[in-house]
Amino acid sequence: MKSSGMLVLFTLMLAPMAAAGQSNPLWTQDEVKNFLPHMTVPEVRDLLTRTDMVIIPVASLEQHGRHLPIGTDYLNGVERAKLIAERTDVLVAPILLPGQSPYHMGFEGTITLPSELVQEVYVESAKSLLRHGFKRFLILNAHGGNRAITTFIVDRINQETAGIAVDLGAAAGPHMPGRPAAGQPPSRPRVFDRHGGVGETSNSLYLTPNLVHMEAAEVATLTMPPHLEAMVDAVVAGDPTATTVFLAEGLKAAETGKGTSAAEMSTTGVWGIRDLGDASAEQGRLEAERFVEGAVAFIERWKELRPVGTP
Repeated sequence: MKSSGMLVLFTLMLAPMAAAGQSNPLWTQDEVKNFLPHMTVPEVRDLLTRTDMVIIPVASLEQHGRHLPIGTDYLNGVERAKLIAERTDVLVAPILLPGQSPYHMGFEGTITLPSELVQEVYVESAKSLLRHGFKRFLILNAHGGNRAITTFIVDRINQETAGIAVDLGAAAGPHMPGRPAAGQPPSRPRVFDRHGGVGETSNSLYLTPNLVHMEAAEVATLTMPPHLEAMVDAVVAGDPTATTVFLAEGLKAAETGKGTSAAEMSTTGVWGIRDLGDASAEQGRLEAERFVEGAVAFIERWKELRPVGTP
């Protein structure tokens, strides 16, 4: 009888350990405030009593060289949105991983969707959220190639629905503070540095550090059409006309015949020649905090101008 009682006690002691051992060993996420995928229906209802605003990142699933994850734009956009939601009540609603990235299709893993389809998914998603009581949509473009798509999404929500939409990047811009003197990074070298370069690498080192493989980082060898190559110095110097016409041709799908897809121009997929060793988490932190500060300031001002509950 005594041994039977000891066996029951031992079994009860092992039960919690067994239950713990049965949980998914790969699960690493902590619950994040106002992040739709983590929320329950009662939590969404409660949030609606405080805000009718939603941040929707518009991202991509595309190659970012040999050192950054294919999901860089999606992950960094969502993380910035989550940081904003920590500061002010607003729903964070990621919808799609891929966007429009046909010019990266020469590298394995990239997924691209037609612009019309991307627009339709986001507009229909906004309509779903409208039915639940959300009215204001802050569209956060996390991929340069989605710039025109983002413009159309914002306009379609405003023109076709009862919702009110803004491009969060443009809206936050006037509210973004200058870099603080303390810890200010050195002036950016005048070196061509765009997709997958030092800027994006620094952002990822801060926002998603465990997904960055700096040991694999490699400066690309670039081969551009001669007339674009001739514009690079002017682009680096900030010439607005040169930059406009350069980007109108640069990074376009191989099918266009322009010879400017990522695989046609870059040995690694990075569109830049700056030393990736210049990237740092501190640069990424400063950039993220500057954007978050501007976004929060805009959101708070909008809340003053149109309090929640306004018809």
